[in-house]
Amino acid sequence: MPRRGRLIVFVAPSGAGKTSVIRLVRSRHGGVAYSVSCTTRPMRPGEVDGRDYRFLDEPTFRRGIDDGRFVEWAEVHGHLYGTPREPLDEALEQDRDVLLDLDVAGSLRLKELYRDRAVTVFLSPPSVDELERRLLGRATDSPEVQRLRLRNALKEMTFRDRFDFQVVNDDLERVCREIDGILGFAPRGEGRGKQQDEGAGRS
Repeated sequence: MPRRGRLIVFVAPSGAGKTSVIRLVRSRHGGVAYSVSCTTRPMRPGEVDGRDYRFLDEPTFRRGIDDGRFVEWAEVHGHLYGTPREPLDEALEQDRDVLLDLDVAGSLRLKELYRDRAVTVFLSPPSVDELERRLLGRATDSPEVQRLRLRNALKEMTFRDRFDFQVVNDDLERVCREIDGILGFAPRGEGRGKQQDEGAGRS
């Protein structure tokens, strides 16, 4: 019996290297769709609508909330972010895997809705000391922002036992091999064939 499609959700505190892991997993497994989130924040230079986010005005986004079009949504720094439901349901109906990048609250909500069709993976830094070093050493952030990021990251770490799998991000290639084993992905070059890279979720 063919394996059913899944929603593969990656969650990590700031500084744990989630973006690098997701980028490598996507490059190794082109048949996995990627979930593109909706947002009301302005588009930044270099971003492309439908690739980085689906950019909506606030009235359109709020109508989507009222109509139940988002599996999860949140307001962050005055802007709305959400994961549209329809692309996920369509992918699961076609038995396609979809990769999502969500925060703790969004991932737990999605797991509640999709249950065994969702696989949640929490990426942890090698140690709390390393997490502090990464976050407190970000020259682009003010000291206040650095401390806020660290407080939020440490709080998110307390939720890690609520996820299906925990992976320590100590070496990028090793982590991706571990994830391949968890998800039952074939080694690179031995997959089921590429599918178009599309979907819907937050990065």
